[in-house]
This record gives sequence, C-alpha cells and structure tokens, in this order.
Amino acid sequence: MNIKKGDLVQVITGKDKGLQGKVIQAFPETEKVLVEGVNRVKKHTKVGQSVRGSKTGGIITIEAPVHVSNVMLVVEHEGAKVVTRVGYRRVEEERTLADGSKKTVTRSVRYAKRTGKDI
Repeated sequence: MNIKKGDLVQVITGKDKGLQGKVIQAFPETEKVLVEGVNRVKKHTKVGQSVRGSKTGGIITIEAPVHVSNVMLVVEHEGAKVVTRVGYRRVEEERTLADGSKKTVTRSVRYAKRTGKDI
C-alpha cells in the first residue's frame, strides 16, 4: 500500500471529492485508510448511564474508512501543494556495524513521481 499513517491525502472520487486530510489509520488487509474529516457518517450508539449518572450514547458522527484507490498523496513543492502518485526506488547505503566494519545495504525509498523528491 502506497499511503501510510500521517500522510496528507486528497480524495479524488466520491461525495468528498477535493477534500484534503491527514491519514489517521491505515488498514493494509482491507486496503482502506481512515482520513481526518473525510467520509463522516452518523453512528447510533446505545444510550447508557455513566458512573456519575450522566447519559451517554445517542447519535455521533465519526469518520469511516475510504478505499486507498480513492485518495492521492499531497506533497509540498515550491510553496504549493501538489497531488502526486507514489513511486519506490532502491537506494544503497553504507552502515557501520557494532564491531566497526562497514556493510552495504539496499533499502526502498518512497518518492513523489510528479516532483521526483523523497517523501
């Protein structure tokens, strides 16, 4: 999944098209993300009583998950927010081990395809 927790995304389809928000939680198993302020739904909760005697429950508004294909990553480029796709590239880097020897390892780095900069 290209979108991770903490990313700024924009909704590209659906009732909330054009809205931007931060990813609160990602669900890779179902390929869905929970975006702040997007796809708000009403949920009916059972009315109960707390320890102090106040009533709880009723109708509350919460965010529901959105499929990851309906959002795109937003990055900052030259002072403007740009909607972009995500790419991966392999980068070799040298690490120093505990015994002082050096080891070359490769790792994946996410980058914005439109700007070419690392995320």
